Amino acid sequence: MMISHNMTWIRYPSHSFDPSIRIEDLIVSQNVISRFMHCYIAFFVPTGLIAGIFILTIFIKNYLRHSGLEKLDIFLFYFTISNIVMIFFSFTVITRPDYLMATQLGCGALSFFFNVSYFSSQYLLILMLLAFLFNRFPPRTVLMTKATQSPMLCVGFVLTCAFCISLVVVALLGTDNYHKETDCQLDPLFAWPEYEIIKFSFGFGIPLFFQILCFILFFVKEAQPEAPTQRENIQAYLAVLTITVTMFVCRLFYNSMILSRTTLKIHKSIGTPKNELMMNIAEIVLFSENCISLIFILCLHKPCQAGILKILMNLTKELVYVGISLNQNKKSNTY
Repeated sequence: MMISHNMTWIRYPSHSFDPSIRIEDLIVSQNVISRFMHCYIAFFVPTGLIAGIFILTIFIKNYLRHSGLEKLDIFLFYFTISNIVMIFFSFTVITRPDYLMATQLGCGALSFFFNVSYFSSQYLLILMLLAFLFNRFPPRTVLMTKATQSPMLCVGFVLTCAFCISLVVVALLGTDNYHKETDCQLDPLFAWPEYEIIKFSFGFGIPLFFQILCFILFFVKEAQPEAPTQRENIQAYLAVLTITVTMFVCRLFYNSMILSRTTLKIHKSIGTPKNELMMNIAEIVLFSENCISLIFILCLHKPCQAGILKILMNLTKELVYVGISLNQNKKSNTY
């Protein structure tokens, strides 16, 4: 049975006055959180944003050049936007080991937009897996055939689902004390226990089921003797598979910590500094996954590889041209 929805009792261990919590444990925990935060901001954020900008630039150039994009490229384009938005939301960890101060209403609004990106990136990955499956083995029903031929319609459906589920999830933050200031995380601590359960179900459990189902269907059909041979998309398969594995590992850790926090709420416990430390690390790992996924897309997806090589070649030519111009200016000044 769930506890009462009055969450005014809950506190972060670092902000509580519990005499059983040792100051030494708090100091160690906060030092570790601070180091993780600095490492993420210094290395992952710039790399992820640069990779994302390159990917979007390449896709936009390909769209203008060919008056359109391949189905997978359309999904990857929106997946990249979703990940970049998640990276911008990750700037809320800059205050760690402290937390962002906001009203409960403002924190709820921040959580809503974060969850839209969180859910949409997960569902777009399922779309990519379905695109591979249906591209290799076309569906036999008319409705599924029309859906696979309209990638923008599929993206719109995914974004609508992410929007609606985010509304349901943010409703579980409660409406009490909405005007009061609180320590704000993107998954607020003051949320009802159902918040974490529904987020786990729709943001990890159900998508994971569909991802596993896609892989099983793909390998079962691939093993059939009449399966068509198609090796030209092997690099695209590798890119999506790598993103899938990365997302699974990082989000498994994050969702495990989310459920752990739910258990503490059900038992009316604020937890220990170690619980707070692990939740903060899980949040930073989640954001790191967005950066890593963008790097994998840039390095493994063939159009991105070709695009980045062109950009580097053009940049090299410009540098050589500038160098020659400078040398000529030096010679003219000498004479």
